[in-house]
Amino acid sequence: MEPPGEKPGEAEALSITPQLLKSHSGEFALDSILLLKLRGLGVVDLGCLGECLNLEWLDLSGNALTHLGPLASLRQLAVLNVSNNRLTGLEPLAACENLQSLNAAGNLLTTPGQLQCLAGLQALEHLRLRDPLARLSNPLCANASYWAVVQELLPGLKVIDGERVSGRGSELYQLCRDLDSSLRSGSSPGPRAIEAQPWVEPGYWESWPIRSSSILEEACRQFQDTLQECLDLDRQASDSLAQAQQALSPAETTSSFVF
Repeated sequence: MEPPGEKPGEAEALSITPQLLKSHSGEFALDSILLLKLRGLGVVDLGCLGECLNLEWLDLSGNALTHLGPLASLRQLAVLNVSNNRLTGLEPLAACENLQSLNAAGNLLTTPGQLQCLAGLQALEHLRLRDPLARLSNPLCANASYWAVVQELLPGLKVIDGERVSGRGSELYQLCRDLDSSLRSGSSPGPRAIEAQPWVEPGYWESWPIRSSSILEEACRQFQDTLQECLDLDRQASDSLAQAQQALSPAETTSSFVF
């Protein structure tokens, strides 16, 4: 589901120009732009975006991009959202040496090998290839083992698809996954639970980073990550409780669980 008015097909195809960048950033010089949101504009060509050499935070979600060539010159880029586009590769990002967080959900990435270009990014800790709440994914996510493959390919990742895989808090996510697996394997067949639907539009919780010192920007980024983790954890807990209630209901065969 996409926010109203932000479907790429509904907007006129755009190529990024200096005028467009200045109007969306409020800056007079391209190299002065640090934060930029170009979401759902129907952008098909990144044009002169590569001239924003000091850009640190960039949102290009909900467009019609098929390549990211100009981004190769953005060495200061730390946070990038290219979700809901038409990308078949991420190769230009190999040059973005400061990239810490990448959201590429809702594209056309078909194999883990297409992520090999990210292996040299030592700062990369957050990667999203699938977003159930926004109903965005990539073909490679259809493989049940893709998480393990991605972790092996990019061992420095701490968060995949919004869930911690290493570092503080990862044990809780693993416990939830184990509990979910136990419920799925232990419960007898029954009526399929109604799929939970998001109660707010995608992007509702997204806030514009405060543009001030680098310390405040980093604090804002960490707050956003923590908030997303809380939302994902709440969703997982609700799903697990619903499955447990179904498994333990009188009409079903009671299963024993050891915690």
